[in-house]
Amino acid sequence: MDLLQGTLDLLILKAVSLGPLHGYGVLLRIQQISGDRLEIQQGSLYPALYRLEHQGWIVSEWGESENKRKAKYYRLSAAGRRQLKAEADRWNQMADVMADILRTTPGEV
Repeated sequence: MDLLQGTLDLLILKAVSLGPLHGYGVLLRIQQISGDRLEIQQGSLYPALYRLEHQGWIVSEWGESENKRKAKYYRLSAAGRRQLKAEADRWNQMADVMADILRTTPGEV
């Protein structure tokens, strides 16, 4: 499934809110929680991680991955928790509006 513009940041924030993850782990977590319906490309992910870190919504630290390699782990900051809530609220409001629009019948206009 293609992502709507602006949803990648929300997906990343949600993924790291569930626990610290390295970059590739973010990809896997999004796939997992979407029931394998979403697949994020690495070329999109890493610029987004950089942008979210620069905005202060995620923080990173170096650690060791499962395969004993050095990896940068990301976690949600306090500002990121606030941003996740705000973005989720906006997304849910938009979903409600879209659902109402799509339920509209000819007799209602």
